[in-house]
Amino acid sequence: NPGVGATNQQYRGVGDFGFPSDETVPVTVFARSGRWARGQVSAVLNGFTHVMVEAERPIFGKAFKSDVRREAAAMRFAGLRVAMAAHGSDLRLPSRHREREEWSPFGDEDWELLPVLERQAQDHRSLLTDLAVPVFVSTPDLVDDWPTATWLPVVVDPAQWQSAHEALRRSPPVVVHAPSNPRIKGTDLIRHDVQRLADQGVIEYRELSGIPAARMPAIYGEADIVLDQFRLGSYGVAAVESMAAGRLVMGHVRDSVRDHVRRASGLDLPIVQATVATLTDVLRDVVARPEHYRAIAAQGPHFAHTLHDGRASAEALAGFLSERNPV
Repeated sequence: NPGVGATNQQYRGVGDFGFPSDETVPVTVFARSGRWARGQVSAVLNGFTHVMVEAERPIFGKAFKSDVRREAAAMRFAGLRVAMAAHGSDLRLPSRHREREEWSPFGDEDWELLPVLERQAQDHRSLLTDLAVPVFVSTPDLVDDWPTATWLPVVVDPAQWQSAHEALRRSPPVVVHAPSNPRIKGTDLIRHDVQRLADQGVIEYRELSGIPAARMPAIYGEADIVLDQFRLGSYGVAAVESMAAGRLVMGHVRDSVRDHVRRASGLDLPIVQATVATLTDVLRDVVARPEHYRAIAAQGPHFAHTLHDGRASAEALAGFLSERNPV
């Protein structure tokens, strides 16, 4: 957006994926340093006009006792425009999700985090109601959880993900699954069937974890097929990166999400529909009809460039950024 400058901040702990940011703060400093917190409050209140708070988490460390409501009140009092950006489990209500998705991870009764996630989502819903600020969501399924939200598409650099080889030119095809969260992605539900196909020589299967972000372009570039997620009914950054690389992406994306994407972009989402129950058959069909699926994979770079190179996201933010000095 012309005339708009921006900076982003993250606090970083042990074992993160090393994504770059303009300002990186060690999590211990963020959580414990009053001096850093006071300096950050001053820098933001005096140096910016707009702030987007991600995942409903505090941005000023110890200042304001880590209370997002108090942080937002201070920023608005100082004349800043405030918005919230939700990304997933911070807003997604488990009780609602398991009612509409057969394979929902929130149906796992042995998952000890379920009560925590339910309470967290409820608390964040109360926070968003109280603040009454613009809400953005990074995946289109979250509009179901907050119907007045604006979809803010995730952004990748398509050029970073370009691959030298076309998908599905090898036999057997290389299938990659690199889950950031195996339970959420459905890794345990698909592993047995996919590995059985690999044992039969139908595919070559590579399941990866803990890979630094900088290595992922090379990993996706070596794949023919990328298995995304099979439990949430949506798609995120990993799927976009894979599409930008021209890989054939497979996963479960519910119809309402596909319809939302089509309305927003005029394009069909080039992710091959597959569920836990149908994945084996779909993979066999890919091997039997590579030309058909190669054409779908070839749509990925155009889709990623059209909807996820930053232009659509800038347009989504334009209204918020044009507003100044709220009362």
